[in-house]
Amino acid sequence: MVGAVQEGIVREMNGGFEVMSGYDRSSMAPKQQQREEESKCVLHRGASKYQEIALIDTKHFGKALIIDGKMQSTEVDEFIYHESLIHPPLLFHPNPKTVFIMGGGEGSAAREVLRHNTVHRVVMCDIDQEVVDFCRTYLTVNWDAFASDKLCLIINDARAELEKSREKFDVIVGDLADPVEGGPCYQLYTKSFYQHIVKPKLNDRGVFVTQAGPAGVLTHKEVFSSIYNTLRHVFKYVKAYTAHVPSFADTWGWVMASDYPFSMNAQQINERIKERIDGELVYLSGESLISSTILNKSVYQSLLNETHVYTEDDARFIYGHGRARCA
Repeated sequence: MVGAVQEGIVREMNGGFEVMSGYDRSSMAPKQQQREEESKCVLHRGASKYQEIALIDTKHFGKALIIDGKMQSTEVDEFIYHESLIHPPLLFHPNPKTVFIMGGGEGSAAREVLRHNTVHRVVMCDIDQEVVDFCRTYLTVNWDAFASDKLCLIINDARAELEKSREKFDVIVGDLADPVEGGPCYQLYTKSFYQHIVKPKLNDRGVFVTQAGPAGVLTHKEVFSSIYNTLRHVFKYVKAYTAHVPSFADTWGWVMASDYPFSMNAQQINERIKERIDGELVYLSGESLISSTILNKSVYQSLLNETHVYTEDDARFIYGHGRARCA
């Protein structure tokens, strides 16, 4: 899961959530009517020892999962984020059979992995049992994924679980919360983590992918360029790519890394999509995947010139403040 959106898009007030979509701020409604509308939009809410959780109904994005006041995903456009996170690394791998997902408690990443007919084992490790149970109950689109006998669900700290695992994987996925000050998720973006824990757990020709935060012209220097540069210090081949996610109010970034080149063209990717994936992808195609790796000049130059390497003592953070462990 990923915590995102600009400040003020979703704001908790008076026991409900005010959805600031940019299209309808309800500024003309009487206060009492506005409070009633806000309370009605909260479908479910709860709290774990780690995070506050809510499922709200929004006018423009449908049902939205909110954790600690930040948008995780929405019914209307979550497919953009999850198709972009999952399918590129699995398609570039010659024959992915085993996948480890760090985080991913809502189940959407596992759902997309399980669409690949080559995959026979998916380990999803999220620290928060309450979040997983909440999503398994209320996010109906992921019911089949949670019920799959190919899915091994583990409730634990993802770093600790991966470190102690004797198993190696073809693909490792970082479906993690953003690195924010005060939260230890930033430790899962560091050079030492990539070098000493992630890379040794990859099989030959293995691929690692992580969500890498906002990647827009005005936001890509927050963490995106640094995550990219950090992975360049660990793997031989690193590929950054982006997509616009409307509910995040920004362009979003992902980074793939491997010791083998990402050399397929659009036609070859489309052939693998047809051969391997159950059902039609809504967002991704061979052409759109290739085009997503072509960054605008501003972002490209920043990635090329970035010198910062993520370490435990020298991290970059996006807006917000962590409350607990989040992977």
